[in-house]
Amino acid sequence: MSLNLAIVLETGAASRPEHAAVIADATQGGAGRRLTYRELNELACRCASGLAKAGVRPGDKVAVLLSNEPEFLIAYFGVLKAGACVVPLNTLLKSGEIAAELEDSDSTLLIADEALLSEARSAFARVEACDRLVVVRAGPRNGTQGQAPEECGCDWQELLGNGCPDWDTVQARPDDTAVILYTAGSFGRPKGAELSHFSLFYNAALTCDQLSHTTPDDVSLASLPLFHAFGQTCVMNATLYGGGTLVLLPRFEPDRALQAIERHRVTILVGVPTMYWYLLHYPAAGKYDWSSLRLCCSGAAALPPEMLAEFQQRFGRPIYEGYGLTETSPVASFNPTDRPPVPGSVGRPIYGVEIRLVDEKDRPLRAGQVGEIVIRGHNVMKGYYKRPRPTAEALSGGWFHTGDLGKMDEQGYLHIVGRKKDLIKRGGLNIYPREVEDVLQGHPAVAQAAVVGIADDVMGEEIKAFVVLQQDESIEAEELIEYARSKVAAYKYPRYIEFRTELPKDAAGKVIKRQLRR
Repeated sequence: MSLNLAIVLETGAASRPEHAAVIADATQGGAGRRLTYRELNELACRCASGLAKAGVRPGDKVAVLLSNEPEFLIAYFGVLKAGACVVPLNTLLKSGEIAAELEDSDSTLLIADEALLSEARSAFARVEACDRLVVVRAGPRNGTQGQAPEECGCDWQELLGNGCPDWDTVQARPDDTAVILYTAGSFGRPKGAELSHFSLFYNAALTCDQLSHTTPDDVSLASLPLFHAFGQTCVMNATLYGGGTLVLLPRFEPDRALQAIERHRVTILVGVPTMYWYLLHYPAAGKYDWSSLRLCCSGAAALPPEMLAEFQQRFGRPIYEGYGLTETSPVASFNPTDRPPVPGSVGRPIYGVEIRLVDEKDRPLRAGQVGEIVIRGHNVMKGYYKRPRPTAEALSGGWFHTGDLGKMDEQGYLHIVGRKKDLIKRGGLNIYPREVEDVLQGHPAVAQAAVVGIADDVMGEEIKAFVVLQQDESIEAEELIEYARSKVAAYKYPRYIEFRTELPKDAAGKVIKRQLRR
C-alpha cells in the first residue's frame, strides 16, 4: 500500500485543474497572484524534478524557510513529490536556531526566502551536512531575479527551470515520515516531531469532511503561518483536500485580513484567539462586508468565553474551538459545527481518536476530575526524530502525554485548564491559571491576561497576573485584585498584577509564559 500526502494537491489538479488553488498578495490591489490547481501541481512537479537533479533522494530531509506565499506550497508539495521529507522552519528564528534545526533534522538542502537570506546564509554556513542553499527571489516570480549567491548552486527559478512539469510522484508508505515539525513539546528544548503521510492526510481529510465541511466553493483565509501544524493541516491541506481556494496573507493584520475577506468572499476563517481579539477591537471592522463568512474556528490557545460571546453578539457568528498539538497532526478534538459551540470547551475527540484524563500514576479519572490529557489514535506522531528517550516518555503506555491539564464533562466535552508546568502550587493547593485568567478577562477593562506562579518564601508560590487593558481603559491593580477576589476562592486570586502593553506570543499566538516568569 502506498500513500503520499501530495495527493491532496494532485486530486484537485486531476478533477478541477482550472479552479483557483491559491491567491496571494490579495490586498495590494487587483486580483493578486493566482495559481490554478493545474499550475500549482505543475510547479510542484518542476520543484520535485529539480530537487532530484540537485541530488535530493527519497528519504532525504529538505528544510523550507518561507512565509505564506505560493512558493511555500510549491516547495512543500515538491519535496513530498520527490519522496523526501519536508522540514518547515519558523521564519522568526535566528541563525543559531535555524542551524540547530538544520543539523538536528539532517537536512541536506535549504530553500529560503531572499528576505530571510541573512539568517539563512549564516545558519547554512554552520551546517556541513546541508550542502545546498536555494534562494527564492523577491519580486515577480516569472523570471530569474539575478544571479544566485555563490554558495547556493542554483536559485529558485533555476531549480524550477531544471525540472519537468510531468514528474511522476515518488510513492511512499503511509507510515513514512512526510514532515518533521519542531516543537518544544512537553519535555524541554525543541525536538522534531515525525508526522507520517497517513496521519497528516487523514487529519486534513477529517478536518475537511467532518469539521469545516469544505467544498470547491469555499475560500479559506491563510493568515496563520503555514510552517506551523495548525495552518498547515487545518488551512492549507484541508482546503486543498476539499478543492477550495486559499487566500494567502504573509502575516495577520486586521485591515489586510478584512480587505481579503471582503475582496475574495472568504467563507472560512481559521485563527487563534489573538486574531479574533484584534478583529473585535479594530475600529474600522464595521465598514467591511463579512457576509461571505460561514465558519470561524479557533485553536492553539484558550479562547475566553467572554470573547466568544462578544464576537457572536457583534458579528453574528460563533467561533468553534478545537484542540491539538504539533505531535497530534494537530487536531485531536473539536466542537461539532452542527450545534452551538460549548463556551470554554475545545469539543469532543475527533473520529478515531481517544482522549483520557489521567492522574500522576496514569490512572484514568472520572468526568469532572482534573488530570493530564493523554491521546491515542491515528493522529499521534511516530516520535521525536533521533530522540528515543523523550519519545518513550511522551508515548508512555501507548498514549501521547500532552503535558496539558483538563477535565471532561458529562457530555464528553473537553475543557482545558492549563499546562502541567504552569500549575501553581500555593500553600499546598493547586491553582489552574486558565480559571484565574478567565475571571480577569471577564472584567470590562481587561483585554488579555496571563497568570503565572512566582517564588514565595511563605507560600512556596504566589500568583501573579500580567494584564493588557482595553484601549482607553484604566484600572488600579488593587481594584482588579479585589474584583478577582470576589469571583474565586480566597487562595486563587492574584496577589500581584503587572500591566503590559502586550504579552509575548509565539508564532501560533500562544502566550510565552516562561518569558513572563523570567
